[in-house]
Amino acid sequence: MRTRLGIRIHALLEKQFPERRVFLKSDTDTRFIRLRSETQIAAVAGVAVMVVWTIVATAILLMDSIGSGNFREQARRDQAIYQERLNLLSQERDARAEEALAAQARFNAALAQISAMQSELLKSENRRRELETGIEVIQKTLRETMKQREDARALLAKLEQDTGEDAAAKESAASTPVQLAFMSEALLRTAEQRDAIKSDARAALDQRAELELEIQLMRERNDQIFRQLEEAMAISVEPLDKMFRQAGMPTDRIIEEVRRGYSGIGGPLTPISFSTRGEEPTPDEIRANKLLQQMDQLNLYRIAAEKAPFASPVRAAVRYTSGFGYRRDPKTGGRRMHNGSDFAGAHGTDIFATADGVVTHAGWQSGFGRLVKIKHAFGIETYYAHNTKIRVKVGQRVSRGDHIADMGSTGRSTGTHLHYEVRVNGKPVNPMTYIKAAKNVF
Repeated sequence: MRTRLGIRIHALLEKQFPERRVFLKSDTDTRFIRLRSETQIAAVAGVAVMVVWTIVATAILLMDSIGSGNFREQARRDQAIYQERLNLLSQERDARAEEALAAQARFNAALAQISAMQSELLKSENRRRELETGIEVIQKTLRETMKQREDARALLAKLEQDTGEDAAAKESAASTPVQLAFMSEALLRTAEQRDAIKSDARAALDQRAELELEIQLMRERNDQIFRQLEEAMAISVEPLDKMFRQAGMPTDRIIEEVRRGYSGIGGPLTPISFSTRGEEPTPDEIRANKLLQQMDQLNLYRIAAEKAPFASPVRAAVRYTSGFGYRRDPKTGGRRMHNGSDFAGAHGTDIFATADGVVTHAGWQSGFGRLVKIKHAFGIETYYAHNTKIRVKVGQRVSRGDHIADMGSTGRSTGTHLHYEVRVNGKPVNPMTYIKAAKNVF
């Protein structure tokens, strides 16, 4: 069967591709090459494969050329849109910076006003206590004067009674002139003392009325000062509280942590008492204690704000070239997570610490190049990568605004820029959350 099938196939191939001979003749000899049907088919198939491959390769090259042209055009359009967006972001950043400076000026003015009002409040309270003491002395003097007046009246009545009895005795028994003269002189002195007591009483009553009026004016002035202080505290505390909440930081826990860390000797601020007589506090004293507690809270907010990265790591003119999140990798072109924000600027641009903390790393690290790590409070850590020069050492304590490094392009970088990261309990978060939260405060 196989032989017959092979014969049939060979016969069919012979019809389409008959056997051919190629003669090769030389001066002395003639030879030929026999081309069998199978050989011809193999040659035709090879030529067909080459032709098809050539056509496919040419089509691929044409499609790639057309696609690359469209891709470059799309890339140019994307670059123009991105550049326009960057310009808008830059303008918005400048506007926010101006607003932050204005807010800082308002905040400093409010603090100065609060300090002046607090001093005025203490002075007013001291004056009020002095006036209360003066009123008590006047009231005591008035009571003594009234008692003396009553005693004088009783004495005068007794003397008048004695005088009447003496006059009757004179008519009946002819009393001596010496006794009459003594009685007249005593009555005159008593009348003078009575008039003097009445005059002192009127003066004391007038002085008391003046002091009561002065106390009333003082209370109205204190109430005005209290209102201004309460409004200033509300204006000062509310933006700070909003800033922490926008950054995702629970203010109650943050304030309590700062309070524990700054308790020192004597613990947290204790409300003062204006009374030394063991009496219940007055409404003014309660308001004053509440204001002191708010001032203590404002100070705790200020301390906490210094320990969290509510600031920009660069102050010079820079471009915001890459944000937090997934992006196209600049080296490989693949889609990868970007754990920070990139700020491109001039080589050697100053880089500043964004919060108080301690330097935990200051040296080379693969991928980051020259890297500075700073550990802050509340489990926060900041990274400053690709620097050309580092200006701090491990273990050094830094404050917000300290110059810690110079911008460069070390490590895995395509150009001069700062890679800035914020990590909370080891997990990367968007640094712009903190920077934007403080735009209307600092």
